[in-house]
Amino acid sequence: MADNLEPLERLTDMFRRLDGVGKKSAARYAFCVLNFTEEEAAEFARAIIAAKTEIHRCAVCQNITTDKLCSVCASEARDHGTVCVVEDPRAVLAIEKTRQYGGVYHVLHGTISPMRGITPDKLTIRELLARIAPTNGGPGEEPTDESTPAEDTGSPIREVILATNPTVEGEATAMYIAKLLTPLGVKVTRIANGVPVGGDLEYADAVTLRRAMEGRYSIL
Repeated sequence: MADNLEPLERLTDMFRRLDGVGKKSAARYAFCVLNFTEEEAAEFARAIIAAKTEIHRCAVCQNITTDKLCSVCASEARDHGTVCVVEDPRAVLAIEKTRQYGGVYHVLHGTISPMRGITPDKLTIRELLARIAPTNGGPGEEPTDESTPAEDTGSPIREVILATNPTVEGEATAMYIAKLLTPLGVKVTRIANGVPVGGDLEYADAVTLRRAMEGRYSIL
Protein backbone atom coordinates (compact mmCIF):
# COMPACT_ATOMS: atom_id res chain seq x y z
CA MET A 1 0.00 0.00 0.00
CA ALA A 2 1.33 3.45 -0.91
CA ASP A 3 3.32 5.22 1.78
CA ASN A 4 1.30 8.41 1.38
CA LEU A 5 -1.89 6.59 2.40
CA GLU A 6 -0.91 6.34 6.07
CA PRO A 7 -4.50 6.87 7.35
CA LEU A 8 -5.68 3.92 5.25
CA GLU A 9 -2.81 1.76 6.48
CA ARG A 10 -3.64 2.67 10.07
CA LEU A 11 -7.29 1.77 9.53
CA THR A 12 -6.27 -1.54 7.93
CA ASP A 13 -4.03 -2.32 10.90
CA MET A 14 -6.93 -1.69 13.27
CA PHE A 15 -9.14 -4.17 11.39
CA ARG A 16 -6.34 -6.74 11.51
CA ARG A 17 -6.60 -6.67 15.31
CA LEU A 18 -9.97 -8.38 15.04
CA ASP A 19 -10.04 -12.14 15.58
CA GLY A 20 -9.93 -14.11 12.34
CA VAL A 21 -9.28 -11.08 10.12
CA GLY A 22 -6.28 -11.44 7.84
CA LYS A 23 -4.40 -8.86 5.80
CA LYS A 24 -6.62 -9.07 2.72
CA SER A 25 -9.88 -8.96 4.68
CA ALA A 26 -8.62 -6.02 6.73
CA ALA A 27 -7.75 -4.11 3.57
CA ARG A 28 -11.19 -4.86 2.12
CA TYR A 29 -12.92 -3.59 5.27
CA ALA A 30 -10.78 -0.43 5.21
CA PHE A 31 -11.75 0.32 1.59
CA CYS A 32 -15.40 -0.27 2.50
CA VAL A 33 -15.11 2.42 5.16
CA LEU A 34 -13.64 4.78 2.54
CA ASN A 35 -16.86 4.39 0.58
CA PHE A 36 -18.91 5.54 3.58
CA THR A 37 -20.35 9.04 3.59
CA GLU A 38 -19.05 11.25 6.38
CA GLU A 39 -22.26 10.65 8.33
CA GLU A 40 -22.01 6.89 7.85
CA ALA A 41 -18.40 6.95 9.01
CA ALA A 42 -19.37 9.02 12.06
CA GLU A 43 -22.23 6.62 12.83
CA PHE A 44 -19.83 3.67 12.53
CA ALA A 45 -17.42 5.32 14.96
CA ARG A 46 -20.23 6.19 17.38
CA ALA A 47 -21.45 2.58 17.34
CA ILE A 48 -17.99 1.35 18.32
CA ILE A 49 -17.66 3.89 21.13
CA ALA A 50 -21.19 3.19 22.39
CA ALA A 51 -20.55 -0.56 22.47
CA LYS A 52 -17.39 0.00 24.47
CA THR A 53 -18.81 2.53 26.93
CA GLU A 54 -22.38 1.29 27.41
CA ILE A 55 -21.85 -2.47 27.55
CA HIS A 56 -20.50 -3.95 30.77
CA ARG A 57 -20.65 -7.18 32.73
CA CYS A 58 -23.76 -8.41 34.53
CA ALA A 59 -23.32 -8.06 38.29
CA VAL A 60 -24.28 -11.72 38.78
CA CYS A 61 -23.28 -13.90 35.82
CA GLN A 62 -20.61 -11.70 34.18
CA ASN A 63 -22.36 -11.85 30.80
CA ILE A 64 -22.45 -8.62 28.80
CA THR A 65 -25.38 -6.26 29.29
CA THR A 66 -26.32 -2.59 29.29
CA ASP A 67 -28.15 -2.89 32.61
CA LYS A 68 -27.04 -3.94 36.08
CA LEU A 69 -28.40 -7.43 35.43
CA CYS A 70 -28.61 -9.23 32.09
CA SER A 71 -32.04 -10.31 30.85
CA VAL A 72 -31.44 -13.94 31.91
CA CYS A 73 -30.47 -13.12 35.49
CA ALA A 74 -33.34 -10.64 35.77
CA SER A 75 -35.92 -13.17 34.58
CA GLU A 76 -38.08 -14.84 37.25
CA ALA A 77 -39.01 -17.49 34.70
CA ARG A 78 -35.48 -18.93 34.61
CA ASP A 79 -34.28 -21.73 36.88
CA HIS A 80 -31.74 -19.92 39.06
CA GLY A 81 -30.76 -23.19 40.68
CA THR A 82 -28.96 -24.37 37.53
CA VAL A 83 -25.91 -22.49 36.29
CA CYS A 84 -24.27 -23.16 32.92
CA VAL A 85 -20.61 -22.09 32.89
CA VAL A 86 -19.32 -20.96 29.48
CA GLU A 87 -16.15 -19.37 28.16
CA ASP A 88 -17.57 -16.21 26.59
CA PRO A 89 -20.83 -14.37 25.80
CA ARG A 90 -20.97 -15.88 22.31
CA ALA A 91 -21.55 -19.31 23.86
CA VAL A 92 -24.53 -17.89 25.78
CA LEU A 93 -26.08 -16.73 22.51
CA ALA A 94 -25.47 -20.14 20.92
CA ILE A 95 -27.13 -22.04 23.78
CA GLU A 96 -30.04 -19.61 23.96
CA LYS A 97 -30.77 -20.23 20.28
CA THR A 98 -31.54 -23.88 21.11
CA ARG A 99 -34.45 -22.77 23.33
CA GLN A 100 -33.85 -25.93 25.37
CA TYR A 101 -32.05 -24.53 28.40
CA GLY A 102 -34.02 -22.79 31.12
CA GLY A 103 -31.34 -22.09 33.70
CA VAL A 104 -28.92 -19.21 34.12
CA TYR A 105 -25.28 -18.72 33.12
CA HIS A 106 -21.84 -17.79 34.32
CA VAL A 107 -19.34 -16.40 31.82
CA LEU A 108 -15.65 -17.01 32.50
CA HIS A 109 -14.31 -14.68 29.78
CA GLY A 110 -11.63 -17.13 28.75
CA THR A 111 -9.97 -20.39 29.77
CA ILE A 112 -6.95 -21.23 31.87
CA SER A 113 -3.85 -21.13 29.64
CA PRO A 114 -0.45 -20.79 31.32
CA MET A 115 1.22 -20.58 27.89
CA ARG A 116 -0.73 -17.40 27.17
CA GLY A 117 -0.40 -16.08 30.70
CA ILE A 118 -4.06 -16.69 31.56
CA THR A 119 -4.21 -17.91 35.15
CA PRO A 120 -7.39 -18.71 37.15
CA ASP A 121 -7.37 -15.30 38.83
CA LYS A 122 -7.79 -13.65 35.42
CA LEU A 123 -11.10 -15.43 34.85
CA THR A 124 -14.37 -14.97 36.78
CA ILE A 125 -13.95 -18.17 38.80
CA ARG A 126 -13.89 -16.19 42.04
CA GLU A 127 -17.28 -14.71 41.19
CA LEU A 128 -18.65 -18.18 40.44
CA LEU A 129 -17.50 -19.48 43.81
CA ALA A 130 -19.07 -16.45 45.50
CA ARG A 131 -22.45 -17.31 43.95
CA ILE A 132 -22.33 -20.78 45.51
CA ALA A 133 -20.41 -20.29 48.75
CA PRO A 134 -19.84 -16.60 49.59
CA THR A 135 -17.65 -17.47 52.59
CA ASN A 136 -15.08 -19.33 50.51
CA GLY A 137 -12.06 -17.85 48.74
CA GLY A 138 -11.25 -17.33 45.12
CA PRO A 139 -9.42 -19.49 42.58
CA GLY A 140 -6.30 -21.06 43.89
CA GLU A 141 -7.54 -20.84 47.48
CA GLU A 142 -8.83 -23.78 49.46
CA PRO A 143 -12.46 -23.57 50.64
CA THR A 144 -12.69 -22.52 54.26
CA ASP A 145 -14.81 -25.55 55.16
CA GLU A 146 -14.96 -28.35 52.60
CA SER A 147 -17.56 -30.23 54.61
CA THR A 148 -20.15 -27.47 54.29
CA PRO A 149 -22.64 -28.21 51.47
CA ALA A 150 -23.84 -25.45 49.18
CA GLU A 151 -27.33 -25.37 50.69
CA ASP A 152 -25.90 -24.46 54.08
CA THR A 153 -24.45 -21.25 52.64
CA GLY A 154 -27.85 -20.05 51.51
CA SER A 155 -27.02 -20.61 47.85
CA PRO A 156 -30.01 -21.64 45.70
CA ILE A 157 -27.70 -23.30 43.17
CA ARG A 158 -28.21 -27.06 42.85
CA GLU A 159 -26.25 -27.85 39.69
CA VAL A 160 -23.36 -26.30 37.78
CA ILE A 161 -23.06 -27.37 34.14
CA LEU A 162 -19.55 -26.96 32.78
CA ALA A 163 -19.98 -26.02 29.12
CA THR A 164 -16.50 -24.86 28.23
CA ASN A 165 -15.37 -25.75 24.71
CA PRO A 166 -14.05 -29.32 24.18
CA THR A 167 -10.47 -28.13 23.66
CA VAL A 168 -7.42 -28.92 25.78
CA GLU A 169 -7.75 -25.58 27.56
CA GLY A 170 -11.52 -25.90 27.90
CA GLU A 171 -11.25 -29.37 29.41
CA ALA A 172 -8.50 -28.28 31.81
CA THR A 173 -10.58 -25.31 32.93
CA ALA A 174 -13.63 -27.53 33.48
CA MET A 175 -11.63 -29.95 35.62
CA TYR A 176 -10.12 -27.11 37.66
CA ILE A 177 -13.55 -25.63 38.39
CA ALA A 178 -15.05 -29.04 39.17
CA LYS A 179 -12.39 -29.68 41.81
CA LEU A 180 -13.23 -26.36 43.46
CA LEU A 181 -17.00 -26.86 43.37
CA THR A 182 -17.40 -30.53 44.31
CA PRO A 183 -16.43 -30.05 48.01
CA LEU A 184 -19.12 -27.36 48.27
CA GLY A 185 -21.90 -29.90 47.88
CA VAL A 186 -23.20 -28.69 44.52
CA LYS A 187 -23.80 -31.12 41.66
CA VAL A 188 -21.24 -30.60 38.90
CA THR A 189 -21.85 -31.93 35.38
CA ARG A 190 -20.11 -31.64 32.01
CA ILE A 191 -21.89 -31.33 28.67
CA ALA A 192 -21.73 -34.49 26.55
CA ASN A 193 -19.47 -34.88 23.54
CA GLY A 194 -22.15 -34.01 21.03
CA VAL A 195 -19.86 -31.04 20.48
CA PRO A 196 -16.81 -32.20 18.46
CA VAL A 197 -13.46 -32.25 20.21
CA GLY A 198 -11.57 -29.08 19.41
CA GLY A 199 -14.74 -27.27 18.38
CA ASP A 200 -16.39 -24.08 19.69
CA LEU A 201 -19.93 -23.90 21.01
CA GLU A 202 -20.41 -20.74 18.97
CA TYR A 203 -20.31 -22.77 15.74
CA ALA A 204 -22.26 -25.83 16.90
CA ASP A 205 -25.78 -26.24 15.52
CA ALA A 206 -28.83 -26.15 17.77
CA VAL A 207 -29.49 -29.91 17.65
CA THR A 208 -25.90 -30.74 18.62
CA LEU A 209 -26.01 -28.29 21.52
CA ARG A 210 -29.36 -29.62 22.72
CA ARG A 211 -28.06 -33.19 22.73
CA ALA A 212 -24.89 -32.10 24.50
CA MET A 213 -26.93 -30.43 27.25
CA GLU A 214 -29.28 -33.41 27.59
CA GLY A 215 -26.39 -35.87 27.76
CA ARG A 216 -24.35 -34.04 30.37
CA TYR A 217 -22.64 -36.19 32.99
CA SER A 218 -21.01 -35.86 36.40
CA ILE A 219 -17.44 -34.70 35.91
CA LEU A 220 -16.01 -36.03 39.20
